[in-house]
Amino acid sequence: MRASGPYDRPRVPHERPGAANPTPTGPSTTGQHGLRAPTPYDHPRDPHEPPGAAEPAAAGATPAGATPPGTTPAGAPPAGRTPLQDRLEAAWLGRAVGCLLGKPVEKLPLDGIRALARAAGNWPLRGWFTAVGVPRELLAAHPWNRRSAGTSLAENIDGMPEDDDLNYPLLNLLLLRRHGKDFRTADVARVWLDELPAGRAFTAERVAYRNLLLGLEPPLTATRHNPFREWIGALIRADVHGWTNPGDPARAASQAYRDACLTHTANGVYAAVFAAAALADAASGTATAHTALRTGLAHVPPRSRLAGAVRLGIDTAERHDAFDDVVDVLHRRFGHYHWVHAIPNTALLAAALTHSDGEFSGAVCRAVSGGWDTDSTGATAGSLAGLLAGAPDRIPGHWTAPLKNRLATSVTGFDGIGFDALAALTAQEANRP
Repeated sequence: MRASGPYDRPRVPHERPGAANPTPTGPSTTGQHGLRAPTPYDHPRDPHEPPGAAEPAAAGATPAGATPPGTTPAGAPPAGRTPLQDRLEAAWLGRAVGCLLGKPVEKLPLDGIRALARAAGNWPLRGWFTAVGVPRELLAAHPWNRRSAGTSLAENIDGMPEDDDLNYPLLNLLLLRRHGKDFRTADVARVWLDELPAGRAFTAERVAYRNLLLGLEPPLTATRHNPFREWIGALIRADVHGWTNPGDPARAASQAYRDACLTHTANGVYAAVFAAAALADAASGTATAHTALRTGLAHVPPRSRLAGAVRLGIDTAERHDAFDDVVDVLHRRFGHYHWVHAIPNTALLAAALTHSDGEFSGAVCRAVSGGWDTDSTGATAGSLAGLLAGAPDRIPGHWTAPLKNRLATSVTGFDGIGFDALAALTAQEANRP
C-alpha cells in the first residue's frame, strides 16, 4: 500500500443526517435596495427543450424551525445571528474563495495548471497560486490570466476583486428583494437592464442582453444567435436560489429554471437546476456532499447528457483514490467540449465534491485543479462546501483572511460590502415566503 496524500479520498460514511429543519433568520441589515411586493408567478416554457425534458417540480412550502425566543441552544451562534446566517456567510465566503483560487489559471490547459503549481511546491493544490519560485520560462509558456493575475495570486490578494461569479449572486439577491421568490423570467431581464453593466456580461449572457436591447423577449433571448446557450453561465447564477430555499430543493430548482431560461436551454438550464437543488439541500444544515448531489440529480431529466455527466463524475471519484486519475478520466471523456461548457464543468464539480466528501479545502482545490472553467467551478464547489462547513470560522483562515471581508463589484450599491452583511441580506430573503 502507498502512503496517503492530501488528494487521497477520505473514507467516511455517506449517511444522511436527520430531516432538514432550517432556522428562519431574524431581522437583517438593509441597503439602498428596498423591498417591493412580489409579482405573480409565471413559469416560462422553453420550446427548445429536448423532447421528454422535465421541468422542476412545483415548489412546496418553505420548512420552518426557529429556535424559541429566550433560548440559546448549545453551539448556537451569538445573539442576533442564526445557524442559517452562519451557513450563508460561509457560502458567500466559499464562493469567493473558490472563484479567486481559480482566477489566475482560467483558460489554461490542464498540463499548464499542474506545471505551475508543481513548480511552486503547491501540488497537489492546497493553497493560492503564486509566481514565487516559478521559472520564467514556465511562466512564459503558461501565462497567468492577464486580467486576474494582479489580484489573485498569493502575493497580491487584497480583498475579493470583481468577478461575474459574484456579480450574478448579487443581481439575484436584488431580484428576490424586488420581486420575491415568484419572480418571472421577465423580472430577471428587468433587473439586468437596470443594474448590470453591459460590459460585465459574457457569452450567453451578453447575447441575451443584446437580444433584450433588440426587443426580443424570453425564451427567444436564449436562442436567437446564441451558440453559448449550453455553457456554464446559468449555473453560476444558481447559488442564491439554493441559499434562499434551505431544505426546499424543488422551489430552488424552479427559481433557477426561470432564471436560466433568459439565457440558456437544455443542458445549460439543467446545470443551473442541478446546482440550485443541491445547494438547497446543503443549506438545510443536515446534508452531506453526497446527499446534496443526489438531490441535485433528482431534479434534472435523468436521460439528459448533464445527468449522465454528473453520474460519471460521481462514479469516477468513488473508484479512484488519486484525484489526478479522476481528472484524467473526465478529460478523456469530455475533452471535446469547450472549456466553458456546462457538461464537463458540472461533471468535475460533482467529482470534486464526491472525492473530498465536501471538506472545504479539498473541494475547492480539487475543482480548480481539474481545469476547464476554473473560477466558476471552484466558486460553486466553494459555495456548497461552505454551506457544509456551517460557519465562516470553520473555513481555514488562510483562505478567508486575504479577502478582508470586502467584495468589489460594479453592481450598484454593493461595492465594498462585507460577506457578513451579504449573509444577513440573504437570510432575510430565505425567511420570506
